[in-house]
Amino acid sequence: MHKYTAEQKEFLKSNVYGRSHAELTKLFNGKFGLQLERSQIAAFIKNNKLNTGRDGRFKSGHVPANKGKKGMGGWEPTQFKKGNRPWNYKPVGTERVNGDGYVDIKVADPNKWKGKHILLWETANGPVPKGHVVIFADSNKRNFDLNNLLLVSRKELAVLNKHNLIQGETELTKAGVIVADIYLKIGERKRKK
Repeated sequence: MHKYTAEQKEFLKSNVYGRSHAELTKLFNGKFGLQLERSQIAAFIKNNKLNTGRDGRFKSGHVPANKGKKGMGGWEPTQFKKGNRPWNYKPVGTERVNGDGYVDIKVADPNKWKGKHILLWETANGPVPKGHVVIFADSNKRNFDLNNLLLVSRKELAVLNKHNLIQGETELTKAGVIVADIYLKIGERKRKK
């Protein structure tokens, strides 16, 4: 820790305006023959609430260093060659497990994926109708048996989840769908009254 003399304090106060911390440190060390760090001078300025007159903003008319240059990195304009594939490219047909635990299959480039269970169901039954989803009846996201894949409406799915009707067995979940339909019919009748 440096103890500043009255002369050093006065020097800093009279020379701080318009100078950066680095400039002032160099000037101060040259005048007094010291080896203070920039951070020590910056701390003195802050502790004594001195105004450097610098606000860190560009002044009007300032010309940026990268004016007239394209891009920010200074690389060649042909850095990425046409047809170049990134290192993490996956071909169509690749399988992955997504964040929710479902198996997805890449169906098109550049990056189109679809659930494997949906693809298998659509292969056997045609496209999934709007407002419907395909669920695993036994809650096992790796059991792709067609008897285990159920098509339910989003309304039915909401009731199944609300009343915990999706069970660990296919037959129980199928019965749960019937119960969900009953709940939905009761709701419709209540709204009509």
